[in-house]
Amino acid sequence: MAGFLFQATVFLLAMVIAVPIAARLGFGSVLGYLAAGIVIGPVLGLVGGHETAELQHMAEFGVVIMLFLIGLDLKPRALWDMRHRLLGLGGLQIVLTTLTVMSAAIWLGQVWTVGLAVGMIFALSSTAIVLQTLNEKGLMQTGGGRSAFSVLLTQDIAVIPMLAFLPLLALPRTAGQVFGAARDRAGSAVQGGGAHEAAQNFIAGLPGWAATLVTIAAVGAIILVGTYLTQPAFRFIHTARLREMYTALALLIVVGISFLMMLVGLSPALGAFLAGVVLANSEFRHELESDLAPFKGLLLGLFFITVGAGINFTVLTGAPLMIIGMALAVILAKGVILYILGRAFALRKRDLWLFTLSLAQAGEFGFVLVAFSDQQNVLPRGMGEVLLLVIALTMLITPLLFLAYEWLSRRMQEGSETPEADEIDSTGPVIIAGIGRFGQVVNRLVRASGFETVVLDHDLGTIQRMRRFGVKGFFGDPTRPDLLHAAGLGEARVLVAALDNPDGCVRLVSFARRERPDLHIVARARDRAHVFRLYQAGANDIVREVFDSSLRAGRYVLENMGLSEYEAAEAEKTFYRHDREMVRELAALWDPNVPMQENVAYMTRARELEAELQTMLLSQLEEQSTVPQARPSGAGG
Repeated sequence: MAGFLFQATVFLLAMVIAVPIAARLGFGSVLGYLAAGIVIGPVLGLVGGHETAELQHMAEFGVVIMLFLIGLDLKPRALWDMRHRLLGLGGLQIVLTTLTVMSAAIWLGQVWTVGLAVGMIFALSSTAIVLQTLNEKGLMQTGGGRSAFSVLLTQDIAVIPMLAFLPLLALPRTAGQVFGAARDRAGSAVQGGGAHEAAQNFIAGLPGWAATLVTIAAVGAIILVGTYLTQPAFRFIHTARLREMYTALALLIVVGISFLMMLVGLSPALGAFLAGVVLANSEFRHELESDLAPFKGLLLGLFFITVGAGINFTVLTGAPLMIIGMALAVILAKGVILYILGRAFALRKRDLWLFTLSLAQAGEFGFVLVAFSDQQNVLPRGMGEVLLLVIALTMLITPLLFLAYEWLSRRMQEGSETPEADEIDSTGPVIIAGIGRFGQVVNRLVRASGFETVVLDHDLGTIQRMRRFGVKGFFGDPTRPDLLHAAGLGEARVLVAALDNPDGCVRLVSFARRERPDLHIVARARDRAHVFRLYQAGANDIVREVFDSSLRAGRYVLENMGLSEYEAAEAEKTFYRHDREMVRELAALWDPNVPMQENVAYMTRARELEAELQTMLLSQLEEQSTVPQARPSGAGG
């Protein structure tokens, strides 16, 4: 126990020291985790042995929770909508990478079965590192980020058929190997390996068709439990009125599903992902997310540290040029394939480079496939250890690839005045065009009230800053008809025109009104002349950007000049109602081609309405001063 606590202390201490330093230097948290693992592992030798293996298993559970949470955010309908990218972009990446690596392995003298296995191993990328980095840097909602997510999702799903296919590639065993495997199984049975080992031995002994049926039954059980038993379970624990019971149930779901998948020889992470998709429509989805998110962050950090600590420098120093060359070759080959596919799927400039550089590494599921291939005698003796080291090195290089993307992105931004607009892949009942100071407040209120919004803005810096706060937005000119239609103009219920540019705001309102006569348009106005232009363009509700705040300031002035709070508030309401009616009436007299001060009819009526307002307010205050104010309810005598 003391050894385990020492190892845990070392891991956590390395985490809290290295990660803030790496983040402050701009390298990102993942590189900090990996570097911390290298320092406490191969460099200082502070971790190792049985206790470290236990921590590694615990850390790998972070990947399981991560995929469960990804599944929670992906409703089955969303998966169907993504089918073209999943099957096209993701499927082609897996197939082309597998065939390329397989061809290289055969050229180097390996048999085709080994080449195919190695190709499948290197076709996978690191879901944990890529998603963590994309979220940290606010790049998830860019075109390149969404495309990378689609490929990662396809790869994660593809692990299931890969695990089923790998045993068919097993190399012929010698009599000694067969005898040794039988002896090991017998020994574990004699020593009482437990229910887990017994179940795995039972599954391994079944014929192929029976093992397939068991696998299908396990997947079906996950779907049935998620569909029919989760809701009654949450309602049952709700009676306890204890917050920790919700966390316990969330962990029970993930741990139980992971154990079930391990029993049938499948990846627990894939089982957790499937369970997340099943529960995506559940009323308890947000509860599950909030309960598991802290565990995901901490365990993923531990996972990255164990990857760094697990790099075997003894093997690396034995053949450094070969292993480093293999790692670079994998990154180069995958990068070329990803670049070609990205261009074929209309990714350009920064999105294309983000897609290419973010997925060029091998991934954590490669560890799973290598271990499984060794167990099934798919790989020659000793190759598995080399492949594990190559995978770890490519993951270690990944944060540097993101730094290269940032450098390229800055160069492209400096050399291009008109960056390419994002691809808009979601719609909502409310479209907010402009996410500056005005639009941000509107967006926060609407989303906090439970309504989905689609945010458009022409300022890339603003969009990127909002993404860091978790606000999904799309870069592009909101006045462009194609972007508006992609954002769902044809089905939206409300459009908020909150652009900083008055002319652009008028063009947006005018176009939207022509396209959708029934659409409700709320527009931001800079001044009264802008109000009249928006009114004529067809806006329903027009808000001057400083009008409401100015009214509030005026109310405070009246209160400090001797009026009661009630009198000041009533004066504010009267002014507000009168001004709205005044604007509507003056809008009919306003002529954009005539200067306001030269428009006689407009100026005459404006003076008359202003006099009416003064008379109305003075009369109201005089009436209030003669009427005794009612005491607040419950006031003492």
